[in-house]
Amino acid sequence: IGSIVFAGPEIGLHQVYLKDGGGAYLDASGALVRRWEPNGRAVDWLFDLHHHLLNGETGERVAGAAGLLAAVLILTGLIVWAPAWRSFRWSVIPVRDKRAAWLSAHRDLGVLVAPVALALTLTGAALALPELARPAAGVLTGAVTAAPKPPSPSADAAPRAVDWSAALAAAQARFPDATVRIAVWPKEPGAPAQIRLRQPAEWHANGRTAVWVAPSGAVLQVVDAQGIGADQRLLNAAWPLHAAKVGGPPWKVAAFLSGLGLAALSVWGGVAYARKLLAPPRARRGRDLRTA
Repeated sequence: IGSIVFAGPEIGLHQVYLKDGGGAYLDASGALVRRWEPNGRAVDWLFDLHHHLLNGETGERVAGAAGLLAAVLILTGLIVWAPAWRSFRWSVIPVRDKRAAWLSAHRDLGVLVAPVALALTLTGAALALPELARPAAGVLTGAVTAAPKPPSPSADAAPRAVDWSAALAAAQARFPDATVRIAVWPKEPGAPAQIRLRQPAEWHANGRTAVWVAPSGAVLQVVDAQGIGADQRLLNAAWPLHAAKVGGPPWKVAAFLSGLGLAALSVWGGVAYARKLLAPPRARRGRDLRTA
């Protein structure tokens, strides 16, 4: 076992993440409900495609770079559009099968989806490229704080099973108003385990408050997500915004429509570019002269 996400309002089963990439569901009694292999479910395969491009850490970094490039395209598109803002129309679907109509729809749709699309692309890039996101968050907030790191093994670090009853009780005692959300197994025998909790004011569905405990259940280190620096709080907001886990139905709908809009933008722009490439040479020269 790598970690367990405890049952909550969204999923009424405990979800187990296995170190080999597979997973399982357990009911309230701990009985196995279902087990699957790595990418054995469609949702896991889609997540791996979205997060890692099916290529592990390398794919994740490529996806992060793609997110940054998408944000640059959105910003430069807005800059190009700004001088001709009076030409904006609420027509996001081409009304004629002409290159000009495809370009017009591409322009107007881009303006509409730009705010939400920027938020999604930048937060996605921040999640995939934390080494760039941390200094950027420091610049934006004016506060640069070190990211929390797990503690070193304690004095009772002899290989032994974690006393999870003691560990969970100790974590809950530190934050009585928080909800225990995740238990993370030690990476090696004797190393600290981690308990993740969500305090009432946190955006993150599983919380970013953390308690590291020794195998005996003794508390070694605590991270209060409400008491960390402004830069770390900004970084912690990236996942809830990107995954539409905050903002309620309005933000979910906006994120969904923005995703569709980004796909349509690619199609509209691709069709317009293809029309330019496939235009007869004489018509292409005439259009270029008119543009000049």
